[in-house]
Amino acid sequence: MIGPQVSQANAQETAAMRRAIELARRGLGTVSPNPVVGCVVLDEAGEIAGQGWHVYAGGPHAEVVALREAGERARRGTAVVTLEPCAHTGRTGACTTGLLRAGVNRVVYAVDDPDPVAAGGANVLRATGVEVESGLLRAEAERVNEAWLHFVRRGRPFVIWKYGVSLDGQIAAADGTSRWITGEQARRDGHRLRSEVDAIAVGVGTVLADDPLLTVRPAPPAPARQPIRVVFDRSGRTPPGARVRDDSAETVITAESPEKVLAGLHSRGVVSVLLEGGPTLAGAFWDDGLIDKVVGYVSPVLLGSGRYPALRSNAIPTITAAPRLVLEDVTRFGEDVRLTSYPKGA
Repeated sequence: MIGPQVSQANAQETAAMRRAIELARRGLGTVSPNPVVGCVVLDEAGEIAGQGWHVYAGGPHAEVVALREAGERARRGTAVVTLEPCAHTGRTGACTTGLLRAGVNRVVYAVDDPDPVAAGGANVLRATGVEVESGLLRAEAERVNEAWLHFVRRGRPFVIWKYGVSLDGQIAAADGTSRWITGEQARRDGHRLRSEVDAIAVGVGTVLADDPLLTVRPAPPAPARQPIRVVFDRSGRTPPGARVRDDSAETVITAESPEKVLAGLHSRGVVSVLLEGGPTLAGAFWDDGLIDKVVGYVSPVLLGSGRYPALRSNAIPTITAAPRLVLEDVTRFGEDVRLTSYPKGA
């Protein structure tokens, strides 16, 4: 159950939570299948004594890192965490144990842990006399951890549909060429997106048209790794010499439906998928209700002809029936604009 919004958090705790959310973001692309988590420890006077984030799966949790830095200053202090401290001992010890040993008096966290294995930390802390508050900056903390929360709550990977399009809505010219619609700055941001996900998916049509490598470039430093490459190919047309078959990253070539593929990826601990395929694959995901976030890069170029739209979906009979997305962010990259949206009700 989601906890209530915090009503007693002070300005120092609120600022600490904003910092913890910034720290949590640094774990994107390195912690899967774990959540991204940030923690800031305030001493008894409310000053920052330690801070940290969960860097890689199997490594120390954010609370442990922050408590180590805080040392004795954590005693009678406050731990500010983006996710409810875990009460489970897996590859690392329970964070509740570390917090109790450090002697903190108060714990403020943003989001309740939906994982039944690790949840319950708040109750453990309260039972030993620690003051616990939940819900501080919950929406912001949920957004940075949206993929993992979706993975746990919905039981499938979080799917981001990403595309680059001309001002008149085309992803390629009449002859099929598409390199490059967007400029260098937008393409760099696209590689940032790749670096934050566990898998990249395309259809065989994209492989045949563009022969993409589908890797993060430049290659991310450790502990990050290249995402799994997924090619939807029902007809077995992926060429033996296609670049997606090289050894720079794992590749899965599949003839299964999007839903079955996502189920298989979920069982492997794949938390997030970046959908980079053409309009047919995007339409299949959209029609099945499997797209959770849309990132579109729009470039001020006109391609005309209408042969290569961004999406080929079930026909919309009238404008009033057209799906409306929630636009959350508009950011400019050089001459291009990135639009970030979510399906309503997502």
